[in-house]
Amino acid sequence: MKALSVAATGMSAQQLNLEVIANNIANINTTGFKRARAEFSDLLYQTVRLQGVPERANQNIVPEGANIGLGTKVSAVRNLHQQGPLTNTGNKLDLALAGRGWFQIEGANGEVLYTRAGSFNTNANGELVTSDGYPVVPDIVVPEDAVDVVINASGQVFAQIDGQEALEELGQLTLASFANEAGLAPIGSNLFRETEASGPAAVGVPGDPGFATIEQEYLEGSNVDPVKEITELISAQRAYEMNSKVITAADEMAATVTQGMR
Repeated sequence: MKALSVAATGMSAQQLNLEVIANNIANINTTGFKRARAEFSDLLYQTVRLQGVPERANQNIVPEGANIGLGTKVSAVRNLHQQGPLTNTGNKLDLALAGRGWFQIEGANGEVLYTRAGSFNTNANGELVTSDGYPVVPDIVVPEDAVDVVINASGQVFAQIDGQEALEELGQLTLASFANEAGLAPIGSNLFRETEASGPAAVGVPGDPGFATIEQEYLEGSNVDPVKEITELISAQRAYEMNSKVITAADEMAATVTQGMR
């Protein structure tokens, strides 16, 4: 019976949906994390009777046919890049983005990667780096004798040098923006990679039209809504159970037919 295979596709799709929800919940406190959503589409249809054709030669047209669906599949897992809440940390090197845009990070092989997690630090050379040690692009070096670091909303970085009254400018942070942020590929460690689907990065200065402003001493939290995720979890569980009951019912009906033929 086709109902068995159709319900099996439903169970498989809901299993993947559950995995997406589980990952969202697991990252509820991950800095800069963007929740994902599983998107479904129906499979091919088996045509039992065509619509819009004559019932017999030169006779009445069949107004609607009979098309039997063969199930469902997960067509995409979309990352939803809505703004997350900003939390004050009091750390001078914690930076949050208010609006669209991505910090640029130099990966291990020199590839430019992108992140919304602005929990930065300095390495032994004074370079501004991520928590995993990847340098921020463009390169910003904080002098050893700096007693304070100031980063304004437009991304200009200044240092207060010990014994000097005037601030010393260290550089200018820039941001990247994409035509299709959903097309970026997540690679873990709060990093994303540019793809053909995302389009090339457009680089600009914070505060320019289409680019976020920078908030110093803040971090952007995860945009996961616990209430929404629990609701989605319950919905996925119920859908899985219903597909399981369809398989049980189809199996019982097949058993009834088999017993009747004996």
